[in-house]
Amino acid sequence: MNIVVLAGGTSTEREFSIDSGSMVCQALRERGHQAVLLDVFYGPDEIPDSLFDADYDIDRAADKMREDSKNVQKTVKERREFFGSHVIEICQRADVVFLALHGANGEDGKIQAAFDLFGIPYTGTGYLSSAIAMDKGLSKEFFRIHGIPTPNGISLKKSQDYSVNPDKYDLEFPLVVKPCCGGSSVGVSIVNNQEEYEKALRDAFSYESEVIVEEYVYGREFSVGVVDSKAYPVIEIAPIRGFYDYKNKYQAGSTIETCPADLDDETTKKMQNFAVLGAKVLKIEGYCRLDFMMREDGKIYCLEANTLPGMTGTSLLPQEAAAIGIDYPTLCEKLVALTLEAQEKEK
Repeated sequence: MNIVVLAGGTSTEREFSIDSGSMVCQALRERGHQAVLLDVFYGPDEIPDSLFDADYDIDRAADKMREDSKNVQKTVKERREFFGSHVIEICQRADVVFLALHGANGEDGKIQAAFDLFGIPYTGTGYLSSAIAMDKGLSKEFFRIHGIPTPNGISLKKSQDYSVNPDKYDLEFPLVVKPCCGGSSVGVSIVNNQEEYEKALRDAFSYESEVIVEEYVYGREFSVGVVDSKAYPVIEIAPIRGFYDYKNKYQAGSTIETCPADLDDETTKKMQNFAVLGAKVLKIEGYCRLDFMMREDGKIYCLEANTLPGMTGTSLLPQEAAAIGIDYPTLCEKLVALTLEAQEKEK
């Protein structure tokens, strides 16, 4: 098949997206597909005749994307349109687009909605579920309504007087402060007093205009992938230092990850059931990953859902797949197959 692996973009997770896209593109080419790596924000000046050629150089494409990263913010200010030159035309020539995007203008449903209008098939869930899951405040409301335990918290707008004590909202320190729609733990802080709280809010609001403040759940951290409505093995994430922030997520050796997690069968099943239910209530199709915390007393809390989980060498979903005998290239093909199967059912 001719496959476009779409990566890059303008979010704070651009570099991570390039890493994911490069690995996916390589894996699909190893399986015989004519896959190309394309930057959604910086398309080529012209469409080459040998676009899906067998000699396509993935490393060269990735290096060009990383070089372009230096100018992203400047380019954002200089032009109005998001899609790079020829991006839509190239995606329309493909049999399917593998979305290796992360963060804003990637996981929030905007690209998914545009591709629906252009008739471009893509991996992952649709625009509505992408938007709901991206909004942590909204997704937490869905969790509560459907009986999925989630930490108590509130959403704050930048225009509000957010410097007041959090106990006004029946919240006590320690607290977690994070951007409402961000990803990869960018802008996330754990705070223990008023001074740290106000500083964390300023930091989080520098990324976006809405912020989540929620109770800090001390305990063990886990994640569960859901593929085709089935839960993958639970993986435990134990950072060597601090919490599971951006550095610990993407720097090799920063985190001890155990899959399957060391949990009894009852707890494992319970967490997996919450993951499947969470994906269902957010109407996520295809695949996703949900993150959890578990206190010492065994109480489980669902933190959020990720509709385009990372696909790098240290990412969690590929590790979960490997635990049940699904290697990385097979996983990539499986995610593509889910898209094509869904497309056939709609005909």
